[in-house]
Amino acid sequence: MPPTPCPSGSVRSAAVVNEDIRELWQRSGGCLSPEDEEQYQRLLVEWAAATGGGNRSAA
Repeated sequence: MPPTPCPSGSVRSAAVVNEDIRELWQRSGGCLSPEDEEQYQRLLVEWAAATGGGNRSAA
């Protein structure tokens, strides 16, 4: 099942997006179809946005 889109301007938590990523991999049996790969790439972008996208500085 594709992820549920959020209303414009809202961001899902990284945990929710991560769960969608895990579900996608489990459902695919570890071998993504081209459509699954597209969905995976969108989820990765969404996850990065939810986690700050690497805008954290190294300690």
